[in-house]
Amino acid sequence: MIIEPTIHSFSLRQHFAHKPGFDAIEFAKLARSLGFQGLSLSLNDANYRHLGGKDTDRMDCLSAHLVSHKMSLEVDTSDTAPAHMSEMLKVAHRMGASSLRTYTRHFGDIAGMIEATASDLAEVVDEANDLGIVIVLENHEDFTGPELVQVIEKVDHQSLKILYDYGNSQMVLEDPELALTAVLPHVHSVHFKDHVMISAEHASQLTVAGVPIGDGFLPLESLTRRLLDQGLRRITFENVWAYTATICTGREPLSDVILGEGSFAYSKPPFDPSVVILNQSEFDSEDLIKLEHDALIRGSKAFFNILTSLGATGDWAVVG
Repeated sequence: MIIEPTIHSFSLRQHFAHKPGFDAIEFAKLARSLGFQGLSLSLNDANYRHLGGKDTDRMDCLSAHLVSHKMSLEVDTSDTAPAHMSEMLKVAHRMGASSLRTYTRHFGDIAGMIEATASDLAEVVDEANDLGIVIVLENHEDFTGPELVQVIEKVDHQSLKILYDYGNSQMVLEDPELALTAVLPHVHSVHFKDHVMISAEHASQLTVAGVPIGDGFLPLESLTRRLLDQGLRRITFENVWAYTATICTGREPLSDVILGEGSFAYSKPPFDPSVVILNQSEFDSEDLIKLEHDALIRGSKAFFNILTSLGATGDWAVVG
């Protein structure tokens, strides 16, 4: 089976933040050299984050580069407010992106969040359809799998699907396997990543920590096999080394979740900074860039090895 591996710009957030001259074009060049065939680009702030600005010249320059190198593009935002989504759909269309990732910014009780998120998205799915863009709603540390499905089913439109993140269900204390079971029929995109848990004893509170692919406790092969069996053929690699997130307030462990075991196993100090960093401010920018690059290289090799072990083939074997 032929797989199209893509890479998320969050994988190199330290490079974007601290390395002089590192921009979306340099990211694309590095991605292609490693065997990735497309980008997921975060536009998730007022200045369009990893694009580095809102001017159309930047959009067109990156789009032309990707077309010339036969690379695909997906873009990210957050917030489901209709006016914002309409703006970002137009940006996605101009740049030649096939999908626009978002997640809810509503807060409060879960039922209210589901209703408000669905109401927002219902206002923009026809525009997305007209532009040929799929909106993908991510399980982004807010909804469980079944809750996310409720949003999709309320809107009930072909241009709204789900982005399944391998680890984000942990922030709502939901087992990643059970989250996938709930959302699998609606999955359009994924974020392939790896996590460990840090106990409250060793962090300010119970925390999820990103690690290089292969250094964590997520069931990467099992999840990927199920997605491939379902027909997924584009998989987005995301290096989340040095990322941390605390458990959502008020959430209790759901069925089959035992803290300290399985996907929720604890990593214990002393923490090797090449694997786990809980406080980035303890490191200077040059160290962060180097550590991130090392995590990227090690993690991407593990990623491609997992795909190969599952019978997948692709461009990466030639490039590598």
